[in-house]
Amino acid sequence: MTRNVFKLLLPLLGLWAVACTHRGADLSAYDRTIYRPAYAAGFEIVGAEGMQSTILKVFNPWQGAQDTETMLFIARNGEKAPEGFAGQVVQAGAQRIVCMSSTHVAELDALGESARIVGGSGVDYLCNEYIATHRDRVADIGYEGNLNYEQLVALEPDLVLIYGVTSASGMEPKLQELGIPYTYIGDYLEESPLGKAEWMVAIAEILDRREEGERIYAGIPERYNALKALASQVPGRPSVMLNMPYGDNWFMPSTGSYQVRLLRDAGAELAGAEDTGNSSRSIDLEEAYRLASEAEFWLNTNQVNTRSEFLQQLPKFAEVSSVKQNRIYNNTLRQNAAGGNDYWESGVMQPDVVLHDLIVIFHPELLEANDRELHFYRQLN
Repeated sequence: MTRNVFKLLLPLLGLWAVACTHRGADLSAYDRTIYRPAYAAGFEIVGAEGMQSTILKVFNPWQGAQDTETMLFIARNGEKAPEGFAGQVVQAGAQRIVCMSSTHVAELDALGESARIVGGSGVDYLCNEYIATHRDRVADIGYEGNLNYEQLVALEPDLVLIYGVTSASGMEPKLQELGIPYTYIGDYLEESPLGKAEWMVAIAEILDRREEGERIYAGIPERYNALKALASQVPGRPSVMLNMPYGDNWFMPSTGSYQVRLLRDAGAELAGAEDTGNSSRSIDLEEAYRLASEAEFWLNTNQVNTRSEFLQQLPKFAEVSSVKQNRIYNNTLRQNAAGGNDYWESGVMQPDVVLHDLIVIFHPELLEANDRELHFYRQLN
């Protein structure tokens, strides 16, 4: 009799166990670190004991954000989001992805997953080879403030990758209303070149390919740090002027910024470097002339790609050393027909290649003669 009752109860116990598994753990149970970045400060991946699902936590995902955290539950094995979870939910292995930034495209491309992109913003400006050859498969949904939500819905995306500038993305309320999952990707806020690239691991987790993403990423700091060590041997560090005036303003980055870290790791220094926290500082033409007069090189000249264009815009700077000796370089070697610049796309995922370019410019003697080709930079002629 007892044995028969047990046989009857056994299937019910199995169903109860499955139901408990699918219901998911309590949110507080997601306290296991699955991936803690070595260089990025803006995300981590956590899990719970006995659960296959994970949570992508994104910290302070726009400029000025403090103590702000967003979460994306990445569901596996039929598991549900935990009780008390108020974030977004996506099934692991998302196939149809919309990218609101060119760096999101580069992250997917670094993982060999460009074919999962079904839409984006400013698609004609993207340099991605897959998108260029499959333009009919990738819709341009416009820019924030003028988005084509009808087209976005028609794409049936599994996930939209968004970002905030000085506040939360204006897309949030409408995406919530439409029931379209989204997550912030805060790569552009990272000041470490290696930290920016590390966001590919967060994307890999969403694609259910984290281990492969970690393997791909691991080669980047290995190559970058080897080049950094090579450049650290130089006896002298040249001074570098950056940028061109934008309207009436000339902006110079802070000492801890992405651009300045690259310069230092390449064995150079920013002219007139100042610590202005996370913000750039605006200088007038007089100060710009003083700094340029001290600099041995000049980099990042906006859309100016020839020496004659440069002198037309800044004729008073014709006598400074970097101009007289033609040591002016711009990061526009890889631009598409629409003017999209791959430096700000795939360059973010290839900081080792960018660093190599800078060493070629500042210290070519450190490299073999057959290893001095520029990839993102060009000399103004």
